[in-house]
Amino acid sequence: MSITVLNPGLMTTVQDMGRVGYQQFGVSVSGVMDPRSAAIANILVGNPEDEAVLECTMMGPQLLFNQAETIAITGGNLMPTLDGQPMPTYRAVTVQAGQVLRFQAPKTGCRCFIAFTGGLDIPEVMGSRSTYMKAKIGGFQGRKLQKDDVIGFRAPGVPKNLNIRFISPEFVPRPVYTLRVVMGPQDDAFTQQGVDTFLSETYSVTNEFDRMGCRLDGPVIQHVKDGNIISDGIAFGAIQVPSEGKPIIMLGDRQTTGGYTKIATVISADFRLLGQLKAGDKVKFEKVSIGQAQEALLNQRAAMKTLRHALDG
Repeated sequence: MSITVLNPGLMTTVQDMGRVGYQQFGVSVSGVMDPRSAAIANILVGNPEDEAVLECTMMGPQLLFNQAETIAITGGNLMPTLDGQPMPTYRAVTVQAGQVLRFQAPKTGCRCFIAFTGGLDIPEVMGSRSTYMKAKIGGFQGRKLQKDDVIGFRAPGVPKNLNIRFISPEFVPRPVYTLRVVMGPQDDAFTQQGVDTFLSETYSVTNEFDRMGCRLDGPVIQHVKDGNIISDGIAFGAIQVPSEGKPIIMLGDRQTTGGYTKIATVISADFRLLGQLKAGDKVKFEKVSIGQAQEALLNQRAAMKTLRHALDG
């Protein structure tokens, strides 16, 4: 009742929707970098949307299935194969004992998510199965997967309506990296020219990106004074701008507080794009209101409910 890791890939970790409620104690939320894709993968295999999945970055793992299990792969297209044959994404697929799942290279995006019917046999730590590598807690022994790791299944099986558990093309995210943002909380620390630069120019993702943050390169965003503030809390998607004027987008394993000005925050509905950024990608920012951000999130949640109803009946 397990999978064996033949090759861990570049970075494969166990993640769910995050360890909520502990930032006040200095514990990062962690969790999947692309919540929408992870939720869809879980819906496809009949799980709750917040069930833990494997998050695979850039070069995916090689996994030997020791028992039959139903899985779904969503997010970036890392070109998965099953026993050497191309495997469809955004579809529930039953894998037989002895079969090997492999990945080739990123075709679109940089992270994919593998959901398993019934979930992985990973203990909860502070209410979450997410891996927080810096503190070495959660997930599989608090770290990314390694060769010869063996992970069990909690309740493997085949969800009902297997033959219709796939996604039509309009649900699959497109690799368009215009990120909608709500301005603030320190947008008043920037000149009008600085704000205009932020909202009109195109930025490039540098090689300095991981689960903690994504550093961008491009035109300097001008401060009124400098980029330093008294440290305060940091949300997923917060865009820090240090005194040098280049933005940094904070991600899942971000520190809980920080002392740089935050010009804006990426809206929750666009985390599906934010989580797929990789070096060389181009990014633009679009200002929206809090009301528009809330409407986008409600629309996304409604789409998830519609999808589950269509698949589960």
